[in-house]
Amino acid sequence: MHIVAQLQLLATIGLATALNPNCAPGGNIDLSKFTLQLPSGSAGHPDQISSAQLKGCNGYQGQYFSTDKTDGSVVFKVPTFGTCVTTPNSKHCRSELRESSPSSWSPNSATNRLFGDLKVVKASSSSICVGQIHIDESVSVKPVAELYYHADGSLTFGVEQTRSGGNQKVFNVGKVTPGARFTYEIRYEKNVLSVSLNGKAATTYSTFQLNAPPSYFKAGNYDQGSDATEVHFYGVTITH
Repeated sequence: MHIVAQLQLLATIGLATALNPNCAPGGNIDLSKFTLQLPSGSAGHPDQISSAQLKGCNGYQGQYFSTDKTDGSVVFKVPTFGTCVTTPNSKHCRSELRESSPSSWSPNSATNRLFGDLKVVKASSSSICVGQIHIDESVSVKPVAELYYHADGSLTFGVEQTRSGGNQKVFNVGKVTPGARFTYEIRYEKNVLSVSLNGKAATTYSTFQLNAPPSYFKAGNYDQGSDATEVHFYGVTITH
């Protein structure tokens, strides 16, 4: 996408303003709709940071979630596997935002959109999930779909075929220059799942037998490998 068109897109959703390197992440991005899960804590119990703690220029930041002092982007870091804490239902490490307000929504609603503006500074030899839709835990511990970034700059989209999971089907989405800044938008609305990359036309994907489960969005650095990884977000926006 041409840089002028991309800036117009960012301006439309309020992300074209300069970020403040001296503020915590919550002073640059509206984190009032999120909680944060970190790769630290005790076995099976990762640290969780509430939206109230994330709020504002003096909000939370730490070893795995901070502001880049050069450009103000939000830094999501994950350490080498074996030195991090994971959830009981995952073997992978993450520094990731979880939508908390609302805590879930219906895919049959008119508007459910997650927009990310980011770059991957330190890639994984496997892949990094940089955005996802997850099924509400009252129904399943599995995701609806996950957007994966690979070290060569390619992006793939894995869609679970059933609510019980374990049968994810992966599709090619596109490719960016490795390490370059890019944008994505994931939509799951009117029971239609789609992804667009760098403002291009969205591609629609089958949701197989999922049957529109209550869901929520997640965004950040969910490392699918064993490497230390780092992802910088310039903006994260949820629209309902």
